[in-house]
Amino acid sequence: MIERYSRPRMKKVWSDENKFARWLEVEIAACEAWAELGVIPAQAIPKIRLAKCNLTRMEEILKETHHDMTAFLGAVSESLGEESRFIHLGLTSSDVMDTALSLQMVEAAGILSRDIKELISVLAEKALEYKYTAMIGRTHGVHAEPISFGLKLALWYEEMNRNLQRLNEARKTIAVGKISGAVGTYATLSPELEEKVCARLKLAPAPISSQVLQRDRHAQFVTTLAIISSSLEKFATEIRGLQRTETHEVEEPFSSGQTGSSAMPHKRNPELCERVCGLARLVRGYALTSMENIALWHERDISHSSTERIILPDSCLLVDYSLALFTSVMKGLQVFPRRMKSNMKLTRGLIYSQRVMLALIDKGLSRQRAYQLVQRNAMKAWQGKKNFLTLLKADPEVTASLPSEELEPLFDDSYYLRYVDEVFQRVGLSSYRRKTSVRAGAGELAPKAI
Repeated sequence: MIERYSRPRMKKVWSDENKFARWLEVEIAACEAWAELGVIPAQAIPKIRLAKCNLTRMEEILKETHHDMTAFLGAVSESLGEESRFIHLGLTSSDVMDTALSLQMVEAAGILSRDIKELISVLAEKALEYKYTAMIGRTHGVHAEPISFGLKLALWYEEMNRNLQRLNEARKTIAVGKISGAVGTYATLSPELEEKVCARLKLAPAPISSQVLQRDRHAQFVTTLAIISSSLEKFATEIRGLQRTETHEVEEPFSSGQTGSSAMPHKRNPELCERVCGLARLVRGYALTSMENIALWHERDISHSSTERIILPDSCLLVDYSLALFTSVMKGLQVFPRRMKSNMKLTRGLIYSQRVMLALIDKGLSRQRAYQLVQRNAMKAWQGKKNFLTLLKADPEVTASLPSEELEPLFDDSYYLRYVDEVFQRVGLSSYRRKTSVRAGAGELAPKAI
């Protein structure tokens, strides 16, 4: 799973090389803090900073110890000599593992944040491009009233901004370290040492911990990734629905030479969006596991450890991949305004029923009576496949209040888009400006501030 969907930057974050490099970073920071407190001789620090972990040697030791931290410490000690006695001084495994894990998660969050910002930029550009492109809005899968495709994309843009905020909050929650010892009492350490170590690592010290950082922090992070995935699934599901042959208002990119079916050469399937939807289900499953990890026995057990070795790398890799995949879909999305327009005519004017009803109410009819008059003609249009406006014009009870010259203007799409500009302003899209991309030399949209 990891290999199939990994992208280079995120894959590096969760590689063994980076993991153990982070462990070593924590160990060295602890030694530096001890030296600052006068516990370790300052002259030992330059040598300690040169410490290495030979992963091959670590694997050999692990076969004997069956404990990855002691194997790690053994390999590091062999690279140091006499100064190795200062490594891991007063620490417990979780001091190093959990603090290093926070560093990895912060690093991963940084990559995901950039991914989200890129998608936000693409959504903004597309929303502005199709700001006034009228299409039918659907509720329960049934034609309702006109909207614009730009409004639909503006809705996604706003949702991804919320996801960016959620990720920033989750990143802050997990950007903590703990150097508090075996059960969190600082018996062999001190809060002062913890503060110095965390400052070096650019983490906040956890105000209180047991032997581990509390797993509600990790659960917030993974559930945030699940929400992001669910948003992507929502968007992808909409594209899948709009790509149906009967609808065909949009279509995901389909490259030259691509095939959609081994049996049917004509097929152009929304397989990229389907992939996004499938992976979202997996990430939501990881979110459940992250919540199950919150309840540990007493000051800690390691029931969470085995699952985290899967759910944390995988969820980050999958969301990174899904964001990149869906961004590519949006960049290459084919939009068919003429089909949108023709689909709006399928119900022969029924989509303007509410406006007719409100006009009758404005003429003095009760809401109930106006509803009955409009629904009576709407049902005839449904059943007899007749034009709704024609039926209304032929109904004397309707024309007694609304003559033909007043009925016809009610069937105008532009009426439903008159507040589009205001909505775009409310979600911040009016603050976007086009700028030149330094790397690609192409026009792109950038927010004033995110």
